[in-house]
Amino acid sequence: MTHSHSGGRNEQPHPAALPPLRTLLDRTDWASLATACGTGEALPAALARLTDPDPVVRESALHDALEPVTHQNSIYEATAPVALYVAAILGHPSFTSAPDDPAADAETRIASTLVRLLAWLGDTAYDADDECVASGEPFFDGGFLDEYEEMRAFRDARPAIFTAVHPLLAHADADVRHTALVAAIPLIEHPLLARHQADLADHARRLLATSTDRQHRDRVLDALKAWGHDTGGLENASDVAAHEHYARLRAARASWDGDWAGGGCYSDDPPF
Repeated sequence: MTHSHSGGRNEQPHPAALPPLRTLLDRTDWASLATACGTGEALPAALARLTDPDPVVRESALHDALEPVTHQNSIYEATAPVALYVAAILGHPSFTSAPDDPAADAETRIASTLVRLLAWLGDTAYDADDECVASGEPFFDGGFLDEYEEMRAFRDARPAIFTAVHPLLAHADADVRHTALVAAIPLIEHPLLARHQADLADHARRLLATSTDRQHRDRVLDALKAWGHDTGGLENASDVAAHEHYARLRAARASWDGDWAGGGCYSDDPPF
């Protein structure tokens, strides 16, 4: 965990408004924001490459822009601004229209980039979800988010991020829409987004009817259960086997001498 004491927090009179790309890129003082590797001085160049038409450039940018701000499941000062930028490019023309070269398999590459960006947003949202806050509160007498201002900043940005993720729930590519759903689940823990729970539950049922992705199924089943839905008729043999496997892992972990802890928030629940 890192701590920021750089003054008062910015007010968000319209928390669901996603700033324009150029505003995020040009008006953020990246060099003053902490990352896992120092400061975010190099982030603008990496972020700008995320929409490059060359998939090799995009692949490099994914690592350079995202890894420094979520290293080892931690939230840094630069994490929320990067997340807002990533959300803002989800609808960029680079991802909504393919180049003219039919041999380039452009649609597959575009979908792959979208999936990577959505997966990163979702993973980061899980690292800052209510469970992570609850696990940290006992160590700070209820003031966990007062000490961990970087996580608070990301959590405050969830409505704006969700506005960009939500349209992708209807994307033509199944991997994109399923990853968008998994990313949306922790985002709607924000009080302003609770009304979307029923809609996400419908999407979750559709995912469970078609997807074999283990992590996706675990995430949506956990969400449905947390929202009070009966999942008995939605689970298949693979889900039951996974639950039994996770139970054995938890039992083995409980038998170890002492508890282990690491950077960021690590859940005892699957997926590990």
